[in-house]
Amino acid sequence: MKKIGLTGNIGCGKSTVAQMFKKLGAYVLDADKLIHSFYKKGHPVYKEVLKVFGEEILDKEGNIDRKKLAQIVFTNKEKLQILENITHKALYKEINGILRTLPEDSIFILEAALLVEKGTYKNYDKLIVVWAPYEVCKERALKRGMSEEDFERRWNNQMPIDEKVKYADFVIDNSKSFDETFKQVKEIYKKLKEDP
Repeated sequence: MKKIGLTGNIGCGKSTVAQMFKKLGAYVLDADKLIHSFYKKGHPVYKEVLKVFGEEILDKEGNIDRKKLAQIVFTNKEKLQILENITHKALYKEINGILRTLPEDSIFILEAALLVEKGTYKNYDKLIVVWAPYEVCKERALKRGMSEEDFERRWNNQMPIDEKVKYADFVIDNSKSFDETFKQVKEIYKKLKEDP
């Protein structure tokens, strides 16, 4: 089995690229989506996060409101660290469980924002970085309804994209058309399948 890390900064188009790999036959796991599922009532992570951050992070249904939580952690590095320690421990456990169920010839791709920052890219056979310039990333994030302030906060919380690229085995330039990106994805997928 080949374990591949897929990363990039906010607005780079990681999810779009991940879906392209999925279409080609890779098993793709979105770390963010998995972590969001931990915030549902009753999950052990939910209980732990609630203990640390208090009930003001809940929505009307009693689930964790990710926007409220983001406002707290993206303005306080210490609190962000605490949250990441809680969620990442559960995430790795979940990933290992999934890996055990996959066929031996699988190409497993984990889509995650902080692979380089956390050093966990070292746990993967290859690292793919999705690149796009700041202006493009910002425009995409704002189109998705993110506020400018929220974008800047998150962008500044991540390693500069041109720095991240230095860790990559493959770089996908996602600043042009969908077709051009898909062409790069197909080439990389072919190499991943062929490489011993």
